[in-house]
Amino acid sequence: MQGELLREGQSRSPEERLRPERLRTDCPVLLSERLVLRAPHEEDIDALAHLANNANVATMVSRMPHPYTIADAADFVRRTKLGEIGKCVYAITKADNGAFLGCCGVEPTGDPNTVEIGYWLGEPHWNQGYTTEAAHALIDMVFRTRENVAQIDARCRVTNVASRRVVQKCGFQFQGSGLAASLALGSTVPVEWYRLDRKTWISLRSWGGMR
Repeated sequence: MQGELLREGQSRSPEERLRPERLRTDCPVLLSERLVLRAPHEEDIDALAHLANNANVATMVSRMPHPYTIADAADFVRRTKLGEIGKCVYAITKADNGAFLGCCGVEPTGDPNTVEIGYWLGEPHWNQGYTTEAAHALIDMVFRTRENVAQIDARCRVTNVASRRVVQKCGFQFQGSGLAASLALGSTVPVEWYRLDRKTWISLRSWGGMR
């Protein structure tokens, strides 16, 4: 079923793939060297369920159930369209064929000057630099389009070495440790909290060679 989804996506023009994004004027399509970040839509549901139904993914993010079903994926897409999940939620897709790789997004916090980013990638696509590339695009969008945002936060499980490497490559600085809920595990888990401020981003925004 996932193969059928990808073949269908490949047959559509880039303009057709991006059409749902036109409704999100404050969450523009983001382009990088190998990726297109755009709104999740119904054609992603099969691939989303396939990649998210993996304990190695679900236990590293806070609000992903496990097992993860087609119904969960459909509900996720529906809620993103309604704006019920974060501020901007993006599907991470390959620029050359539209293949769905994972998701990332921006969430408001209690502080109007601070937002938090999150991301996950399907396990077959790990260790290829895609997560760092997507995070760079997301960070650039936030600081370039939201003048009130002074800093961006990110959190990762203490055991998630790959996620820690991503935030460090993006210039985030360690702030402290704490606990966060894990829906997949049904408990709280130790996490690390990182922050990137606007001044640091300005000094690092030429991301070249930081994949």
